[in-house]
Amino acid sequence: MDGTLVDSAEYHFESWQVAFAPEHRTITREQFHASFGQRNDRILARWLGDAASPERVARIADAKEVAYRRFVRERGLQPLPGADRWLAHLAADGWRQAIASSAPRLNVEAVLEVLDWTAYFGAIVASEDVRAGKPDPEVFLTAASRLSVPPSRAIVVEDAAAGVEAARRGGMRSIGVGAAAAAAQPDLAVASLADLTAEMWTRLLAAD
Repeated sequence: MDGTLVDSAEYHFESWQVAFAPEHRTITREQFHASFGQRNDRILARWLGDAASPERVARIADAKEVAYRRFVRERGLQPLPGADRWLAHLAADGWRQAIASSAPRLNVEAVLEVLDWTAYFGAIVASEDVRAGKPDPEVFLTAASRLSVPPSRAIVVEDAAAGVEAARRGGMRSIGVGAAAAAAQPDLAVASLADLTAEMWTRLLAAD
């Protein structure tokens, strides 16, 4: 979702600053970009080190996500180029669609609500639904299962290298959006969702 359908990176960065303010710490942009797309427990274990008690991790993570949802609802979001078009087009053509995200479910629901996208998705898999983060394929395999789609008939759309690798491990085809995803050698790489064509989707699904 984040980085693929919407660009909410700045909201995430600002919300980490809000969450860490009571800790009298700041997070650099370098730290933030190195962790973007990962689960909060993994991020905070790295940032806090030996001080990452379960209680402290939960407190900081909860504060961060409350701030993020406030930013989304107060400031709104813009879809990335091509996102609106392809969600509507695929839904009209009968494709089953799911969100498979490392974000908490409340975050996913807030984004879909603000953009009026809820009706497009037959399943949402969020951080609470899986034990392992990407590049483990659990999140994608769970999404495919909830859609009743075999992995070999699923296409993962990702902007991160870990997500492309997770698709590969799960036996799924992948579309990598942007340079980071392209570096992980997805089945199809594009600079933007706006660069996709209908023929690309069907050709990718039909590939051996």
